Amino acid sequence: MAILLNRLKELRARDGLSQTELAKLTDSSRQTISLIERGDYLPSILIAMKIAKVFQLPVDEVFSIKEEEK
Repeated sequence: MAILLNRLKELRARDGLSQTELAKLTDSSRQTISLIERGDYLPSILIAMKIAKVFQLPVDEVFSIKEEEK
């Protein structure tokens, strides 16, 4: 099983963005951003790409996959 990790909190802090501001920039809700940040929701490819674009980074520098040990 794989886990999707993300750097949203770190990148938001770097750029001085709140969850609400990031949500507006990505046409999503603050709740969606919060859930993604906590790892409780897997973003669609579209939202992941919009988030990466806001931070001007490739998607794989915002999101990464960690394989769980069996």
